[in-house]
Formats: sequence, structure tokens, C-alpha cells
Amino acid sequence: MAGTSAREIKPLRFGVVAPVTVGLPAWRDQLRVLADTGYSTILMPDVPQWQPAPGPALAMAATITGLRVGTWVYASPVRPAWITAWEAHSLSVLTEGRFEMGIGTGRPGIAGQLRELGLPATPAGRRLSQVREVVAALRDLDGPDRHTPVVMAVGGPKAQALAAEVADSVTFVMPQVETRAETMQRVEQFENRRGVELALHVPVVGDSVAAFMAGPDTDAAAVRAADSLAFLPSDPSAAAEEIQRRREEIGFSYFVVGAEAAGALAPVVAELAGR
Repeated sequence: MAGTSAREIKPLRFGVVAPVTVGLPAWRDQLRVLADTGYSTILMPDVPQWQPAPGPALAMAATITGLRVGTWVYASPVRPAWITAWEAHSLSVLTEGRFEMGIGTGRPGIAGQLRELGLPATPAGRRLSQVREVVAALRDLDGPDRHTPVVMAVGGPKAQALAAEVADSVTFVMPQVETRAETMQRVEQFENRRGVELALHVPVVGDSVAAFMAGPDTDAAAVRAADSLAFLPSDPSAAAEEIQRRREEIGFSYFVVGAEAAGALAPVVAELAGR
């Protein structure tokens, strides 16, 4: 299970991707509700067209809620490695250790985004090297007395190998209609020698699709029919049972959903968080 001798059952925690897609008063109210329902972490995407920059937004979210905050996830080619590391370290300092840096090589279509920003196209292999450079710079800035947690979004074997070496948590980039069996095989092949936390990105809850976590053409019925782990039922009892099954059978202990589904899953979070 989970490809490691360090396999252990970790406590459950729950994060919410909550970009500023509504007015600021409504967003602040949304964050306060999340804080009252047991979610551990407020997360922000790294897409300029969607919302304010993740750093300032997360600093505000941390002040409003007292929760952990994190990026889901920084795109390594968008800014110089040292700048990303500096921002991450600064957030860790300003939140008194409540920030976790999510990082990956960029969403599908990242080449188009780089063109829009006037940045050079970066080959996939170089984007992964940039992730390593960001983490190395972050560790230098943190020094011996601070450790900013790193969550890596990984796809292929090279990214998985890097995450096994440097990450504290890992989330797997996978097709949204990938079957449960295929995802289990993917996780089993991950050489998790250090026992890093396994995080699951869940964009579809019931009939709700988190637009900022899924592709524009995502079909909720197709995701559900595939027995994909990108889906959770909206019924709290069924969702709680499925979450515990995924932890026991595969090792996932950190579940990330969109803000639209957070209310439906609030009873589940209240029951399971920290267990």
C-alpha cells in the first residue's frame, strides 16, 4: 500500500480552495464560516485571471480565520524561483507557521498563460527543475529553526521522485475520469519512503463541480460513473464512509474540495477532522 514501508494511518484534515470570486465582504464571511466548521486550511490558486495574487489573499485569510493557509498550487514557471521562495517564507513568518507551500509545474495550458504574461516557454523538464530550486531556496530562507511544509502536485515518475525526496505532502495530477483501480496503482507506485502525507484533490462533490479545480468541460455524471476519486457524494454519511475507505485502502488523509461544496461536507468535516 502506497508503495512504502513507512505506511501509516495519518489523521484526517480538510482544505478548501476559496479564491476571491465574489465581493470582499462575502468572501470574508465565507472564510469565517469555513473556520467554524472544522476545515483546517484555506487554499488559493495561482492563476492571475481569476483573483488577486495568492500571497496577499492568503495573508488576509490567515488574519481573518486563524486557520492554516496555502497555495494550491504555485506554478513554477510563472516567477523566478527565489521570488516564489521568498514569498512562501514570508507567509510562513507572517502567519507564525500556518502557511504551507503548494507547488507544481503548472496547470494544463501553462504554455498559453506564459505567452500571455510575456514569459518564455519553459520545457517540462526545466519546470520540474524550477520546483527543486524553489524548495531549495525556501529551505535556505527558513534556516534551521523553521520548516515551511511543501505540498507537491505531481504527475509522472520524475515529479514523483522529486516529491518523495523533498515534499511533506503530495497530491497526484490525474485524469478526472481515472478509475479507482488506476489511482490505487498510481499511488502504490509512489516510493513514499519518508511517509509523506497523501492529499486528494476532489473537484466534484455530488452534482457540484468546482470550476477553479476542474476543466471547463467536466461532466459530474461521467466522473461519478468512472468510480473516480475526483468525486465524493454530497450525502454526509456516504461521504464520510468513502473518505475513511480512501484513507484505509490507499492512504489519503488530506482532502481538498472547492468552496461551493464546503457547506455540503461540513457535517463530515466536523465528524472526521483530526481523527
